[in-house]
Amino acid sequence: MATINKIKYLTIFFIIALILSGITAFPIETELNFLCNIFDIQNISENPNLNIKAWILIANNGFSDINIKYPFIAYGYDWLAYAHIMIAFLFAGTLKNPVKNKLVFYWGLVCCASIIPLALICGYIREIPFYWQIIDCSFGIFGSIPLFICLKWIKEIEQK
Repeated sequence: MATINKIKYLTIFFIIALILSGITAFPIETELNFLCNIFDIQNISENPNLNIKAWILIANNGFSDINIKYPFIAYGYDWLAYAHIMIAFLFAGTLKNPVKNKLVFYWGLVCCASIIPLALICGYIREIPFYWQIIDCSFGIFGSIPLFICLKWIKEIEQK
């Protein structure tokens, strides 16, 4: 029974992380403005492919322009946030019976693994700096860790 509780606690952590990740996608312009203020980023002429501050400023300017001229485009970001929250709710069934619902953990691993080609291919096409693509890939890498651990514990339960 202790292993089941460990799975549940780790799953709750994963759910909370997904929900927080989703919620933070809603106020992206506010968050970028905050970063620009905190790091005193105003005018940077450096290459955004080499300088994260330059990239933050470009992203901030881009979101500001979009929200002024074409606010409906930010609706896609709202859907991104919504998807994170809905994916988190999918894991709720594993809290009741993680062994019976282990397929959800496997599905989560597929999602985490598919982040890497998506970030690298679409990031390249959209001219996202490579270091930022790596940051995006890290979500899949770090997200897979609790899922692998939960599946390891599920296998231990099944072998008993």
